[in-house]
Amino acid sequence: MMRGVSKLEKQRDLDYLKLLSMSFPTAQSAATEIINLKAILNLPKGTEHFMSDIHGEYEAFSHILSSASGSIKEKIDFLFSDMLTDEERAELATVVYYPKEKMDEIEARGNDMTSWYKDTLNHLIELCHLVSSKYTRSKVRKALPAEYAYVIDELLNTDFTLHNKKEYYDNIIDSIISLGKAPDFIEALCDVIKHLIVDRLHIVGDIFDRGPRADIVLDKLMEHHSVDIQWGNHDVLWMGAAAGSEICVATVLANSILYNNLGVIESGYGISLRPLAVFAKEVYDEHDYRCFEPRVANPADYKEKDLALSARMCKAVTVILFKLEGQVIMRNPDFGMSDRLLFKDIDYNTKTVMIGGKSYALKDTDFPTVNKNDPYALTPDESALIDELTESFEESEKLQNHIRFLYSKGGIYRTYNGNLLEHGCIPMNKDGSFMEFEFGGCKYSGKALLDYC
Repeated sequence: MMRGVSKLEKQRDLDYLKLLSMSFPTAQSAATEIINLKAILNLPKGTEHFMSDIHGEYEAFSHILSSASGSIKEKIDFLFSDMLTDEERAELATVVYYPKEKMDEIEARGNDMTSWYKDTLNHLIELCHLVSSKYTRSKVRKALPAEYAYVIDELLNTDFTLHNKKEYYDNIIDSIISLGKAPDFIEALCDVIKHLIVDRLHIVGDIFDRGPRADIVLDKLMEHHSVDIQWGNHDVLWMGAAAGSEICVATVLANSILYNNLGVIESGYGISLRPLAVFAKEVYDEHDYRCFEPRVANPADYKEKDLALSARMCKAVTVILFKLEGQVIMRNPDFGMSDRLLFKDIDYNTKTVMIGGKSYALKDTDFPTVNKNDPYALTPDESALIDELTESFEESEKLQNHIRFLYSKGGIYRTYNGNLLEHGCIPMNKDGSFMEFEFGGCKYSGKALLDYC
């Protein structure tokens, strides 16, 4: 005997139908949406593009993004292997990657541009037709630039095997060229192709540090039509610095100076390092700084005095970092990092440090701001300096915009199409079980640990 439907279940169904009617007021509109969704489920999955460890290398990132890691060239080879030579296919790929620059180069060669425009437009439309084939017409329309949406839509959906349609198609192409709009139209088509070739971009951590301009990478990501970001450890440092964490500010600066990567700090985010330079010159001018020299490919390309100043700045901020680290470790015994409290174990007479009961020689023990009796206390000048630098990070409008974008598009991990995306690693025990960590009296492991973080 079938159980009857309860009043509560009837009310729930009614509530659900009322909500549904707000989007689909008639049975016909609901049926149309069902048909549409079922049709979409039968289309191929969109292409996903995975990138990680960009580390501010904006030129390499821009090229990989423009070429979709070779997917565009692959589609060109598939379409035109019997029609174009290897050189012509490579040139067409470069047009898609860098349309304006490539057109300038071709025009400078003295080519017949009318003929080149016509051939290139035909090839690009065919390529655009291929990369759009896995999407609904509605989705493709949304990817089209407003100024050329109607024309591109017509060209993509014209069956030019029919005589009348072929003439119609050719007239559109000829009109584009005769009106002098071919360069603009080619750029628009290339943007559509690059938009459609990748349905979803996944950045799996570490946009920042080492490379010269992470800010340019983030500018490009903010323009992307569909992106998610899994925060890497370097990203989290910058997020902490932007939020006003002094220890994160010190770490970011130490990394940036060590890798001679000051462009992102000063030019990218408008953060002045003059206070640090003045402090380093005053305090470390007569002290050893050789262990903190910046890592540059060719030192001969730089003035010796500039490298020396960078080394002093690096030492100054690194000593501040060690002190702040010590303070954090002592405030948080749950971290279990007391073995990192090494300042107290330095023997300045023998220039050694005791670690795990064993003595190790140190290359540098020339720390003029370290109080041997209270090694983790900042001097008044160090405290004023880190306060000023932290305020600069908090007040950088561009940095704050980028960090808000990281929060809106990012997380510690993400599951997408059945894949777990996460930067670095998930802590495990030797037996394969998740490692536990205790914070505030509660234990976390695996997914719960990532959610807590």
